[in-house]
Amino acid sequence: MSHNTFGHLFRVTTWGESHGPALGCVIDGCPPGLALTPEWIQGFLDKRRPGTSRFVTQRQEPDAVKILSGVFDDDRTGGPVTTGTPISLMIENTDQRSRDYSEIRDRYRPGHADFSYDAKYGVRDYRGGGRSSARETAARVAAGAVARCVLGGVTLRGAVVQIGPHAVDRSKWDWDSVEQNPFWCPDRDMAAQWESFLDETRKAGSSAGAIVEVHASSVPAGWGAPVYGKLDAELAGAMMSINAVKGVEIGAGFAAAAFSGEQNADEMRAGNDGVRFLSNHNGGVAGGISTGQDVVVRLAVKPTSSILNEVKSITRDGEDVDVRTKGRHDPCVGIRAVPVAEAMMACVLADAKLRHRGQTGR
Repeated sequence: MSHNTFGHLFRVTTWGESHGPALGCVIDGCPPGLALTPEWIQGFLDKRRPGTSRFVTQRQEPDAVKILSGVFDDDRTGGPVTTGTPISLMIENTDQRSRDYSEIRDRYRPGHADFSYDAKYGVRDYRGGGRSSARETAARVAAGAVARCVLGGVTLRGAVVQIGPHAVDRSKWDWDSVEQNPFWCPDRDMAAQWESFLDETRKAGSSAGAIVEVHASSVPAGWGAPVYGKLDAELAGAMMSINAVKGVEIGAGFAAAAFSGEQNADEMRAGNDGVRFLSNHNGGVAGGISTGQDVVVRLAVKPTSSILNEVKSITRDGEDVDVRTKGRHDPCVGIRAVPVAEAMMACVLADAKLRHRGQTGR
């Protein structure tokens, strides 16, 4: 299988399967001299970790990360720092229950990658989806923690803004409330509604989709490149690579199609510290290059394909069959997509920063 690497100068290769002994990543291109500890990475992995509430999969994985290479610590460095060589990170799997998937060994789950993987490779790991499982995203979150070290003063924050048909009230948006509920919801009132909605969804054996929004603040103007190296194109590709993501918007996104030219224009005035924008419909990117405003990305996450209710499908031999998936699954996979989306934005921005510095010296 090819295409397990993303990035240009800050390059990340992930490896491992859902029910294998471990998974992880190798990061190449990280500059030397950056402070990096397992505890720093672990803080972000804990945000994605399963089993933290009844609204996510009950698989109990500590997701304890080990740094295998690329970091050195002695009395001259003042603590563990990156060496500029490849950083290898490993996360062991400790709570696999492969027997839960025995019934789908020769059956395809609709909406999942079972059929397409088999069509391409002629072999598939049916235990939790193998390489196609969202378990792979733990490695992305670990890589994103390293990318944040490269970014320095850039702040990344993500939130769930819609679950099923229920969207947040943006007039009630409060970043401080995001980590105070299990949904990463910036609207306290909507978080209460989601609780009852997902309880009903879970008890019914079904699942729900979601929309996740990620903001990056203090991104300098100038990152990215026109035509084929556009920052928004890199972000869109990174977000679309996340399991279950079926749509990406930058800034106003599809809503901009209904705007007039005057409404869509991010008008400018002279400010005390440079340009002052009067709106941010472009999501902090114009012509593929960052403007200095917040970079804003939204992604649509489909409902979890693995559900308890029977759905129509076929066997590997082409026979009609009804399929239900046992095991432990997220009733809304979009909830745990928040730290993953933050991580992918961090990796793209770290890569953009290094490429910008390489081209301009700044």
